[in-house]
Amino acid sequence: MKYTWLLFDADDTLFDFPRAEANALRWTLEQSNLPFHPEYFEIYSRCNQQVWQEFERGEVTSLELRVKRFRLFFDEAGLAGDPQTVSPLYLRNLALGADLLPGAEEVIRALRGRFHLALVTNGLKEVQRPRLERSVLRDSFEQVFISEEVGAAKPARAYFEAVFRGIGEPPKETVLLIGDSLTSDMRGGLEYGLDTCWYNPNGKITDLPVTYQISHLPELIELLGKKMRVLPRAETNPM
Repeated sequence: MKYTWLLFDADDTLFDFPRAEANALRWTLEQSNLPFHPEYFEIYSRCNQQVWQEFERGEVTSLELRVKRFRLFFDEAGLAGDPQTVSPLYLRNLALGADLLPGAEEVIRALRGRFHLALVTNGLKEVQRPRLERSVLRDSFEQVFISEEVGAAKPARAYFEAVFRGIGEPPKETVLLIGDSLTSDMRGGLEYGLDTCWYNPNGKITDLPVTYQISHLPELIELLGKKMRVLPRAETNPM
């Protein structure tokens, strides 16, 4: 059976999140009259990733996440910043980062109309919705599922259950999840019974039984073209 729904992760799959994150951190520190040094980005990125992993495991809430990552960052960087004050400023700056990864626009334009497209992201609503609205992809997705609005985060089953309710409960074998994260996207999709496509531009290795693996986004067009040609119903039930 061919796929009818494609579920795309947002950050580091379609959107250039490291660029948005680096710009937002620099702007935020400058606007807060705090010093900025290039090495701060690595520190912040590490602290942010740690707290997001805690969020995915259900150990912190989205509200706690906003502040804790800056508390950890300021402690490690030795900065006298106020996490409560800096956090909303950072979110406003991060919401400006709508740059896409190479090939993202080409892929979405090619697939839109042939498949139903949905965006599935663990981002925060005040960041993800403005970024998408500023993006050239703003009209490309029939549904957008943001973990903070859903009330659960990938890889939790509750998140995917909410997604499936939102897209009309299609058969799972007709849905493909595309993402870069092994923990939230691939593991979450596999545990929910979905086919998965791992976007792996850096050639990492995993033991997870991902269905497909691509290193460049345009490979997805060729992959789906082949699957459409060889799978049953590809000609009898065209999109």
